[in-house]
Amino acid sequence: QVQLVESGGGLVQAGGSLRLSCAASGSISSINAMNWYRQAPGKQRELVATVTSGGETNYSDSVKGRFTISRDNAKNTVYLQMNSLKPEDTAIYYCNAAIRRVGGTYYYNYWGQGTQVTVSS
Repeated sequence: QVQLVESGGGLVQAGGSLRLSCAASGSISSINAMNWYRQAPGKQRELVATVTSGGETNYSDSVKGRFTISRDNAKNTVYLQMNSLKPEDTAIYYCNAAIRRVGGTYYYNYWGQGTQVTVSS
C-alpha cells in the first residue's frame, strides 16, 4: 500500500504564511513528479505547483512569486511554502505524486486526502 498524508493546513489572515507537507509512505521504489493541487468551493481542481524528481519546479500564474514547492527525496516528502496569502487562496489543497511501487514497472498516480486552507480578509 502507498499513502500520501498531508498536514499543515489551517486558518490564517491575509498576508500570512502557511507551510504544507505531504509524506508518501508504503512500498515505494521511486517517485517521479510531485504536485500540489487545490479546489475551491464550486470550482474545478487546479494544479498549483509541480516539482520533478530532479528538482525542477513550475507554478500556476496565480501563485508564482508567492508559493514555493520543494521536496526531500530521502523522506519522500513534498512541501508547499505559501506566503502573502490572499482570500482567493482559500481551498482544499491536495498533494499528488507519480509513484512506482517496489517490484512494479509503471508509475501510478496517488492522491492525498486533502488539507483545508482558509485565508480570512
